[in-house]
Amino acid sequence: MFPEIKKNFGFGCMRLPLLENGDVDNAEFTKMVDAFIEAGFNYFDTAHGYLSGKSEIALRECLTSRHDRSEYLLANKLSNNFFQTEEEIRPFFESQLALCGVEYFDFYLMHAQNARYFEKYKACNAYEVAYELKKEGKIRHLGMSFHDSAAVLDQILTEKPFIEFVQIQLNYLDMEDAGVQSRLCYEVCRKHGKPVIIMEPVKGGRLVKLPPEAGALYDALGGGSYASYAIRYAASFEGVVMVLSGMSDMAQMNDNLSYMKDFRPMTEEEYEITARVCDILRRQDMIACTACRYCEEGCPKKIAIPDLFSCLNDVHTNTGDPEKAYAAFTEGRGRASDCIGCAKCEKICPQKLRIRTHLKEVAKVFDK
Repeated sequence: MFPEIKKNFGFGCMRLPLLENGDVDNAEFTKMVDAFIEAGFNYFDTAHGYLSGKSEIALRECLTSRHDRSEYLLANKLSNNFFQTEEEIRPFFESQLALCGVEYFDFYLMHAQNARYFEKYKACNAYEVAYELKKEGKIRHLGMSFHDSAAVLDQILTEKPFIEFVQIQLNYLDMEDAGVQSRLCYEVCRKHGKPVIIMEPVKGGRLVKLPPEAGALYDALGGGSYASYAIRYAASFEGVVMVLSGMSDMAQMNDNLSYMKDFRPMTEEEYEITARVCDILRRQDMIACTACRYCEEGCPKKIAIPDLFSCLNDVHTNTGDPEKAYAAFTEGRGRASDCIGCAKCEKICPQKLRIRTHLKEVAKVFDK
């Protein structure tokens, strides 16, 4: 479908390795970039809001300034927060090219589309502006990423048939989830004949940090990390051209490359075990956070919301050391009980989580 894509596995650049001061660890990221390309992969995905703009700059410093343009494909996005009018779109796009150090994007997406955002993008003629940029050669392929119901996705693809591909959230836990609607959204993409790119195959790490009962089922298969089953599950669907993984260190990179370099689809036995793992996870009282960290950007109390949710999830799954982790995540930052209920986080959350309610649940456990 896209012959320039070498393999069905992409480097998601939302969760890059960081130094203690919050800057990207360019030395580690450079090693990861080189290992990724040397293994025969070439797709890198970013957005201006990732790591507060640091992701694009890191890609310029560690990828685009060091590798020939033929060695990589770069995907970027038009995000809702960075334009209010049609006139602002093209200058923003040009600034993204400069930040990334390229003259064109191989893939460009209308970012995190939902019913509300789609109305704004239509009012600003965002899809049409991007299509003009495509005709000018500054975008090779135009698509969108999506977080809403299958009905809304069907509407967008019907109204904007020139969209070439769709990036959706899909993992084995979200397939039948009523809020995420992974299976239904996938089926809409297939109905419209659109190639699919998968994000959140391990659900922000939740499908890597499994409760012992679930982990034991995969362990009994005799090989493969928990991440391997989640990512291979997503990559096994017909019409999926790319699965993105947000890797934060070389250990994660090496693990992912070990099973995606010579990809093999899931077996029937692995599907059966995954279904049982899914049943166990659904019985857990877990917060369905994917750690995208959009919620942190405008938090007036500087609460590390995804990390605090992870602590509560660890309590429910009896994994890790949640008390120690909570102390680390709140050092110099807000505690769950510091939430003032402004709801800025909930307005931007792609998962539509009741963040204020969940923070109260966290506070009951940790802020005694």
